[in-house]
Amino acid sequence: MRGTGVDGERAVADLPSQFDELAALYEEFSRQPFRQELEFPSVLAALGDVSGLRVLDLGCGSGVYTRKLAGLGAVVTGIDESRGMIEYAERRERDEATGAVYVAGPLPAELAGTMDVVLGVYVLPYATTVAELTGLCRSAADALRPGGVFVTLPIHPGFHADVDYYAPYGFRLYTSTRDDAAPVVLDLRALGHEATVTARYWTAATLNAVLGEVGFEAVDWLPHRISAAGEAVGTAYFRPYLAVPHAALLRCVKGKA
Repeated sequence: MRGTGVDGERAVADLPSQFDELAALYEEFSRQPFRQELEFPSVLAALGDVSGLRVLDLGCGSGVYTRKLAGLGAVVTGIDESRGMIEYAERRERDEATGAVYVAGPLPAELAGTMDVVLGVYVLPYATTVAELTGLCRSAADALRPGGVFVTLPIHPGFHADVDYYAPYGFRLYTSTRDDAAPVVLDLRALGHEATVTARYWTAATLNAVLGEVGFEAVDWLPHRISAAGEAVGTAYFRPYLAVPHAALLRCVKGKA
């Protein structure tokens, strides 16, 4: 759901007349309760304390996580293939002055092996072939120092088959088959904004195999969690998502060899 520069999302993001609307959708979608009180705390728990760490936000989109991590004391670089997304993120940075740095395009050679943490939220689903999936995972591994951590959210291989199951969370999700690289359509809606994005389905076996191939020794599939604020409001809203999440949460550790 971020501006990774693949498939239909790239086509929309690269059109100046439509970019601002797409960026606004990403920003509004980040304010959805399921993201604020479930996704964000789940991801941050998987990352652990990032204060003082060098972090790469791979496929940073409009910079939602980049700004959040910079606010937690990390030294953050956001990278995205969509120049429009990077321009939007840089405008936000000028206003908010979080200290984050943004790069448009592939991973710069000087950043290779320098990162303690790489975050890739909704990035792997935009690989359209096993080769592209391997390339994205290798980019994360190449950026990390030995022992570094990669946290990523692919589409969950067991996401719910009912296309309206996730409607309470601001989107619909459907696919005609669950083979590797099968197209998955996401209809996003947030506060009057709408967009349709085509992502790709990957099986757990393929995700695990590719991550291992590029040098990650440990790949843990973690549960999602609700924030204290979410629990205070009540868990009924979150319970269906927790039972069948649309995104998996993976924490991967790069080998030290």
